[in-house]
Amino acid sequence: MNPTDLAFTPALDQASLIRQKQVSPLELVDLYLDRIERLNPRLGSYFTVMATEARAEAQAKTESLAHNPADLPPFFGVPLSIKDLNPVAGVPCSYGIAAARDRRATEDDGVVTRLRSAGFIILGKTATSQLASLPYTEPPGFAPARNPWNLDYTPGGSSGGAAAALAAGLCAVAQGSDGGGSLRGPALCCGVVGLKPSRGRVSFAPVGDRMGGMAVNGPLGRTVADTAALLDVMAGYVQGDPYWLPDPQPSFLVTSQRASRSAITPLRIGFTTTIPPFGCAAAPCSQAVETTAQRLAALGHHLEPMTLPDLTPLIDPFTVLWQCVIAEAQVPWVVLERFNRWLAWRAAWINSGAYQRALTQVQRLGRTIVTATAAFDAVLLPVYLHQPIRVGQWQGRSSAQTLQDVIRWIAPCPPFNASGQPALALPTGELDSHGLPLGVQLVGRSGDEATLLTLAAQLEAAHPWALRSPLDGITPF
Repeated sequence: MNPTDLAFTPALDQASLIRQKQVSPLELVDLYLDRIERLNPRLGSYFTVMATEARAEAQAKTESLAHNPADLPPFFGVPLSIKDLNPVAGVPCSYGIAAARDRRATEDDGVVTRLRSAGFIILGKTATSQLASLPYTEPPGFAPARNPWNLDYTPGGSSGGAAAALAAGLCAVAQGSDGGGSLRGPALCCGVVGLKPSRGRVSFAPVGDRMGGMAVNGPLGRTVADTAALLDVMAGYVQGDPYWLPDPQPSFLVTSQRASRSAITPLRIGFTTTIPPFGCAAAPCSQAVETTAQRLAALGHHLEPMTLPDLTPLIDPFTVLWQCVIAEAQVPWVVLERFNRWLAWRAAWINSGAYQRALTQVQRLGRTIVTATAAFDAVLLPVYLHQPIRVGQWQGRSSAQTLQDVIRWIAPCPPFNASGQPALALPTGELDSHGLPLGVQLVGRSGDEATLLTLAAQLEAAHPWALRSPLDGITPF
């Protein structure tokens, strides 16, 4: 297998190759570090590359294979990336703030501990928008993250670096997070699979979340099976969690694998391309939904047009919570970018009662959203209302205008952070006129990631998307 093919080999297959001793963890790590060295200067997908640490761990794991261990963790020796919002002990964690680029974490985040226990080797920390506040990844003081399918365009945000690194073959799978589309949007932009789990599926230990349960860590993968297997690793209750879900039976990986080879049980799926009050998605995004609806109907599912509730009551309270997260971080205003400084200034005028009312309003509308979608086994929607913007396209706008532009663009995503329902972004396999991937969003009932993974696996089997490098032919700096 040539190096490019190996870099784009699914993580589950890489783990199998390691067990069979056809490739070593050190060979894989060196392969990815070489690609990162050549391509990351152009992509800006990693803030920090842990080359020394990754090679040392890969060397130790390679040597341990010589002793023929009987029981290896599921992803022994497989390289992945961690978003630079999640601390990794001894490694800088900047949160997209240039002034903090050398500030080292003292302990692993809980999700990082789980990923290490599964045998993964961490390659580095991927780029994020500053404090994860924007759906594009251009924090001041860092090179902007770029979309590997077309370098003029954004890979999304705030998990933009994670999705770009995965799509470009700079890691096998990636960890991201989603508080309003921050995982699903980059998955759309970069043509990979991104799953926002249900509220309570993935623990926020050892700390707590900051958005009343709306933000959650989740997996990014090139295949549905990789995404499901990574969710299996990340999920699970940690003592003291304020909310949690029981472990799935069977595992998410088994569910996704069965779906691609078992007889299809027809499901009732609602679909729409309109998000009230914002209107209909742009033509490429709407067409992706309509094409996917036709594909699901051809597989035997029952597709029905549906109408979502008016989301106007969500906009202001969600914005209140969003800007209060920026203020709660207690970052000196002088090091914040203009937009985040403006959000923090707005938050300074909000008292505790206003914050609590906003949280209650978001939770109340979340119940309305759950009720509106309860008649369906899943709902098919756009991920965003239009395709990715160009790098730097919104830089000259006022903060108020940027806020309005962001709210409209990401409108199909935040409702399901409010409701806590699982939501999955997956590519359709087509590209738009700018060479950027098209994709759709599937939303499930609370706690039912299994149905989303089943549908995604069926679509993947019927219409597989290419596992090739979007950077082929592009000369790095």
